Amino acid sequence: MRADIDADPEASGDTAEASESDAAGEADDAESADAAGPVERALDAFRAGDPVCVHDFADREGETDIVYPAAAVDEAAVAHMRNDAGGLICVAVSDAVGDAFDLPFLADAIDHPAVDDDPDYDDRSSFSLPVNHRDTFTGITDADRAKTIVEVASAAARVREDPTAYGPEEFAAEFRAPGHVHVLRGDRDGLSGRTGHTELGLAMAEAVGAAPAVVVCEMLDDGTGDALAPANAAAYAARRDIPYVEGAALVEALR
Repeated sequence: MRADIDADPEASGDTAEASESDAAGEADDAESADAAGPVERALDAFRAGDPVCVHDFADREGETDIVYPAAAVDEAAVAHMRNDAGGLICVAVSDAVGDAFDLPFLADAIDHPAVDDDPDYDDRSSFSLPVNHRDTFTGITDADRAKTIVEVASAAARVREDPTAYGPEEFAAEFRAPGHVHVLRGDRDGLSGRTGHTELGLAMAEAVGAAPAVVVCEMLDDGTGDALAPANAAAYAARRDIPYVEGAALVEALR
């Protein structure tokens, strides 16, 4: 074979050029796969009901949240977020679900001079009512919060199937406020209107066909009390075999 190549310099040149072209193409494919990898791993985890670590943006909150599809949350998941993240455990629902539930933004619902919904990181916060499911006791235990979260997800799934089948009366029959799980409302325009963890999580849920409800919890640094640095959050995710993804990659892939 080597003799055949040596005997035909023109063929040899063609072969070399083809090999170089193939190698360049493989490099491009590998680069594309690497770029899409974190997003695909995050979506695969969501399909399986597993958590994802999502860093939003350095010029926004600059925080990494542990994010779960809400329907998959159980006592162990609440304990995981409580122990390994340490921030506020919230359940986010889509704007359409919030409309069906007739959920106000908390800042609009409270008539008090302390209300000032102008955070440095965004135009407004996503907070709506804090609730407990009516079958819980205090509402704060891992089991109680898991119950509240899963039932919010179930109600959100019912709204997705039929927006007229579940309204504020049904919501009030299942949930009471105040409670220990803060409900967040996603932006009406999704990632096109806002790029917070609320919208990033809901975009992942939509991409995998999950109920329009996700749980988010900020990761804090035990040593400093500040938000966990992205490098440390990524290292934690690698140790725990949890996908870590940047908000910018999710926006590019899902918006």
